[in-house]
This record gives sequence, C-alpha cells and structure tokens, in this order.
Amino acid sequence: MSARGKQGEKRPKPTRDPAERQPRRTALVTGVTGQDGSYLAELLLEKGYDVVGVVRRTSHDSYERIGHLLDKIHVVPADLLDQHSLTTVIRDARPHEVYNLAAQSFVPTSWTQPVLTGEFTALGVTRILEAVRLAHPEARFYQASSSEMFGKAVETPQRETTPFYPRSPYGAAKVYGHWITVNYRESYGLYAVSGILFNHESPRRGLEFVSRKVSHGVAQIVKGKASELRLGNLDARRDWGYAGDYVEAMWLMLQQPEPEDYVVGTGRQHTVRELCEVAFGHANLDWRQYVKVDPRLVRPAEVDILQADATKARGQLGWAPRVSFEELVRMMVDADLERAG
Repeated sequence: MSARGKQGEKRPKPTRDPAERQPRRTALVTGVTGQDGSYLAELLLEKGYDVVGVVRRTSHDSYERIGHLLDKIHVVPADLLDQHSLTTVIRDARPHEVYNLAAQSFVPTSWTQPVLTGEFTALGVTRILEAVRLAHPEARFYQASSSEMFGKAVETPQRETTPFYPRSPYGAAKVYGHWITVNYRESYGLYAVSGILFNHESPRRGLEFVSRKVSHGVAQIVKGKASELRLGNLDARRDWGYAGDYVEAMWLMLQQPEPEDYVVGTGRQHTVRELCEVAFGHANLDWRQYVKVDPRLVRPAEVDILQADATKARGQLGWAPRVSFEELVRMMVDADLERAG
C-alpha cells in the first residue's frame, strides 16, 4: 500500500522493521468493513498475517473501506446475532487471534434502537466468546470496549480502574461486553482482553460521527454545496486520536504474556467547538459564520468530559499516539475536500 494510504490520509510509517515480523499467523476480524477493521486489516497484513474478515450477509456489499484489500484477505459471512455462524467460522479458520470490532456503534442510534444495540453490542460479544470457547479456546481474543462506558465520569482523566457510568444504551451495552469478556477470561482461562479506546477518527469515519460530519461539512461549504453546518452540544469534550494509531494498540494487547485490559487515548481533550475551529480554519473559514446549534442534535443524556489516562498502555505496551489532534483534523478535511472534487 502506498505511504498515503486510502482516501488521501498520510499514514505513519510502520514502527517495526519487516525483518522482525513474526511467523505467518491467522487473525479473524469481525467488523472488518468498518473504520477500525480496515486499518487493523492493513496492519495485520503488513505484519504477515493471514486475515479472515467476517461480514454480515446483506442484500448489498459495503466494502468501500476494504476494497483495496479484497484480493489480500479472506472474507467470510457470519453474524453476531447467530451463534452457529460464529462457531463455524472460528472452527474453520482456527485463528491465532480474534478481534471483535463489530457492533452497533453509533450512540444516537442506540436510543432509537436500544434492543438491537443490546443484541449486537452486548450479547454479540457473548456469542463470539462462546464460539471461541467451544471451537478454538487457544485463540487470543480482543474486545473493542469504549470510553462511552465511563459516561458521566466520576473522575478525570479515566483509567482502567475508573468506575463505569454509561449514559446511553450503547454505553450500557459496551459495559456488558466488557464484563462478559472479563468473565470468560476468569471463568474459562481464555486469553481475552478489552481495549477501552477513546474516540478515534480518520477519513474513513462514517458521516454520522461528529468529527467526520464537521470535516465533510467544511468541504461541502468550500465547494459551494452547503451554506451551514448544524451541530449539537459544542461544549462536549472528547479525547480524539487517529484510528490508524489505535489499531496498533489492539495488536500489542494480544502480544503480551498475560491478558490485561488497557485504556487507550491521547490524554488530551478538546471541545466540539475546537474541532470546528481547526477544521474551518484549515480551509481559511470562520466557523462562527457557518455552524448552527440544533437542539434536536443534543443527546438525551449527555457525556460531558472524556479524557484518557493511558499510562498503563504507554508503560506496558510501549504504545503512544503519533498523529496529533490538529494533524488528524487537517487530514480529514483534506480527504473530504478531495472527495468533493
């Protein structure tokens, strides 16, 4: 793959020399067609893995993020709602590593579809853990936990020992997925870990997420295709990082001698307002002339401040983010300007 990667973003150089790659192994990735799945698949291929990507069988293919990888990975159908299909793919692939990235991951949708969110994001974790336990318990398992589990955080910054206080059906479902992973680790001796990842973005982020909504909105305004951008709470604070950095932390978690859970984030927080300032400023625009606050876009229960304390990941994994918040936002605006033509 080229150094610029897909959709115009500048990819950081791999941190490990190709000569140090491990012997060929197999990794199975659910949610491979998503933002994180596509970056993780690229990383695993760079490290010499055979990659098995699990996709839901639908009436249409949505392979936009992995189109450039389809001749390099194995795509197999399975569904987090169906125990048998998950057990079958684990049994057939016999992967060394399993990364569960699939979920209903858009927080606002979790209020309008709370039961479905629970089926995918909570019980789906149990189903794939059970598939690993039954079909291939030697596999190492990664669960994609979320900073949304902290919700109305009782302390800032948040670390591995911070109590959870979810403020959405999505956050609550992720708490279940997190603790069932701990339960299978302690009950059955599986190598099962959770990465509590704070917000991580990229040009591959879906348009429904605020970071991409802002970068796309800037591009539409620059190209004369829109005159304003409607957003919700401009004072919400998040710890935003680059998804391409965070997938390396996922991989590192499964290379440790003992399974442990880790918080992953930059340790810096920014408001949605700051996100707008950087994005519009990169296009030489004054965000205040274009951004309109729409009360309909404010969450029923807001999460005000999320900020990671990733001391453990830095110390034990040797992981640190390489792309700054400002670089990330500029990368996303540039990619959306390129898309807009």
